[in-house]
Amino acid sequence: MALFLPEFDLQRFNTLAVPARARFYVAVSNAQEIREALTFAEQHQLPILALGGGSNVVFSGDYPGLVVHIKLRGIVPLDEDDASVWVRVAAGENWHEFVQHCLMMGCYGLENLSLIPGSVGAAPIQNIGAYGVELKDRMVELSAIDIRSGLSVTFTAEGCDFSYRDSVFKRSARDRYIITSVTFKLDRHANVVLDYPSLQQRLNTSGPTTGTITPEQVASAVISVRQEKLPDPAEIPNAGSFFKNPIIDAAQYALLRQRFSDLVAYPQANGRVKLAAGWLIDHAGWRGYRDGEVAVNAKQALVITNPGRGTGAQVLALADKITRSVQQRYGVDLEIEPRVYPSR
Repeated sequence: MALFLPEFDLQRFNTLAVPARARFYVAVSNAQEIREALTFAEQHQLPILALGGGSNVVFSGDYPGLVVHIKLRGIVPLDEDDASVWVRVAAGENWHEFVQHCLMMGCYGLENLSLIPGSVGAAPIQNIGAYGVELKDRMVELSAIDIRSGLSVTFTAEGCDFSYRDSVFKRSARDRYIITSVTFKLDRHANVVLDYPSLQQRLNTSGPTTGTITPEQVASAVISVRQEKLPDPAEIPNAGSFFKNPIIDAAQYALLRQRFSDLVAYPQANGRVKLAAGWLIDHAGWRGYRDGEVAVNAKQALVITNPGRGTGAQVLALADKITRSVQQRYGVDLEIEPRVYPSR
């Protein structure tokens, strides 16, 4: 039976460690407890926030509703053939631990997504990605419970309408569903992706792909690079990459390249160009900047940290200063990755 706790402190349940309280909080470990939570929220006329690892959320203040903390567990192989294996993973599983489990089981395709914080259920919401791989490349479908009706529903990968760090769950279906499990199709045989120069350099290879590099080596390299660039939230509170890499058209990129010859950018398949937000923020002078309780990481300007345990409002105020600065200098709009609650 679900236990509903009033005026619950959320500071240790968000990796930015901002102080906030929930009107009510409940931890759920199965579908029945989720439905109990939906009934409770309806009876008390409360909005619902499904919370995973708390690594992609900024609490701008106290949450005036029911926080449903997803604790569902389980990794279940569904089917396999000579080339592939299908695996269903409960939403409450830790993402990085799941990736490591896959490697130990000889199931490949997620190694570039090692050490991304958060839970499996939160991963589809922003279509997590790193080093040339996105969740949409490997996800088959997900199961969820409709908050309005309490019914179980299934979304195919196509139905999630994935795009760069985005999905239907951040747009028209925002806060409409509680994801309960995600199903992946993984490879039995290694087919590593080494498109990013930082990985090639770490693995001492000059090509984007090679048969001599194993998925385990890729995972190790990704972990090493991320640990060097990104602070551990357990030591310095942060939400990882705070800004999306902006995507612009070729004409705007050409104009920027004339002004900034060392601009870091990645051509996209549709003829557009993805800019490195970290480079833009760094060269606008923000890397290592501290604003009272909050700061920009000294190693990676893409990361806002909260060493002084400041408020979510302070975090967002610093983010707003950065976005205005980048717009004024480059004419490029930055968008933050974390979801903000209560919404601004």
